[in-house]
Amino acid sequence: MLRIEHLTKTYGPKTAVDDLSLHIRPGEICGFIGHNGAGKTTTLKACCGILEFDRGEIFVDGVSIRRDPLACKKQLAYIPDNPDLYEFLSGIQYLNFIADVYGVSKADREAAVARYGEMFQLTDDLAQPISAYSHGMKQKLAVMAALLHQPKLLMMDEPFVGLDPTAAHLLKGVMRELCSQGTAIFFSTHVLEVAEKLCDNVAIIRGGRLVAAGPMEQITGDASLEDVFLELAAKEGLCPCCGS
Repeated sequence: MLRIEHLTKTYGPKTAVDDLSLHIRPGEICGFIGHNGAGKTTTLKACCGILEFDRGEIFVDGVSIRRDPLACKKQLAYIPDNPDLYEFLSGIQYLNFIADVYGVSKADREAAVARYGEMFQLTDDLAQPISAYSHGMKQKLAVMAALLHQPKLLMMDEPFVGLDPTAAHLLKGVMRELCSQGTAIFFSTHVLEVAEKLCDNVAIIRGGRLVAAGPMEQITGDASLEDVFLELAAKEGLCPCCGS
């Protein structure tokens, strides 16, 4: 579903992502792990067509993000770590706007809004302007918007930040449900315990380069994901807290 081939992205003299290759199949959840500044957000933004890149290719369902970005974007949804929403709109206006962009029918959008609004306890707030929402409420609204068109590829940057424990638990359930329907999920997180329990595969990035990738049980073996991550950092002589 998502195929990254030799992705390289530079910012002036700094190489943010260096020759990264990674494949995520339909129905898989892949956790993307790394210190701050390791290249996770740059990779995710390149995969959804927000950032241009210097070398390599990215394919979404076999379609090149370079050659046909619109076709790729129709198949995916992206939730950034800090959703930048149109705060002058109400919650329901924003959801209808997103549904219009993706051509979601009236019946399908109403069913999705009813289901996820109740699930995330946001129904009573949808008539309110987004400017009045807390960070957690904005995160929930961004999740709802991302699910409206039933994406084949869902990418998220630190999706659990700002969510209360109940909402985080519900989101994990939704992720598993989507995977059972064939959706591929690629998300970054610093919560290694969540990644270890939730993900089928894991990719660990350091300094823009992929240092480990594969099935969770293969990467961790008899150790925990936290142990593996800290061991890789120690081998590189990095600070276990910040990666510097």
